[in-house]
Amino acid sequence: MEGKRPLRRDRMGNASVDMDGALWGLFRGRIRGGKKRQLMITRASKILLLVSVALLYTLVVFNNLTDFDSNYQFVRHVLSMDSTFPGNRGMWRALTSPAMHLAFYLSIIAWEMITTILLWWGVVDLLRALRRPAAQFTSAKRIPVLGLTVSLLMWLVAFLSIGAEWFLMWQSHAWNGQEAAFRNFAVVGLVLIFLVQPDADSQP
Repeated sequence: MEGKRPLRRDRMGNASVDMDGALWGLFRGRIRGGKKRQLMITRASKILLLVSVALLYTLVVFNNLTDFDSNYQFVRHVLSMDSTFPGNRGMWRALTSPAMHLAFYLSIIAWEMITTILLWWGVVDLLRALRRPAAQFTSAKRIPVLGLTVSLLMWLVAFLSIGAEWFLMWQSHAWNGQEAAFRNFAVVGLVLIFLVQPDADSQP
């Protein structure tokens, strides 16, 4: 059988320890241990990055709730299009109703809260599956993948598509959130790509 070495026998027929075999067994044991440690490090790194994104969203929601007016003003100016290029032909898209501003802002906060809940839920699921077989760890990724995808959709749809293109936020120097939206989209996207990389059980 692979990994085993026969005992050495002296001239009298007595068995003695095969040092080569012992060293080989020790070497194989260290390889197995190294693979298991590498497996745990990779899984732990995925969980830590997910925790980081969940923490980011927790702080985003906290800021939006505790400093409501500052972020509301951003939404109001973007929807009103009052800082876009003078005379542009897209001003018919502007929403000047305070009720619409508030509704849009509250929907963003609700979106962020749902994302936050999904991300922390995903962290718990991955922690529970940390030392389980690869199939179970992969199955535990469903909620985290959903949470990260919901996050990506917010930055891509709400900010980069509706805000930047429909309401021409890109024309504003004072109320332009494109850079921040793209930065968050890139960070979350990279974490999602790393998270969905296949996980395998350590080989014997």
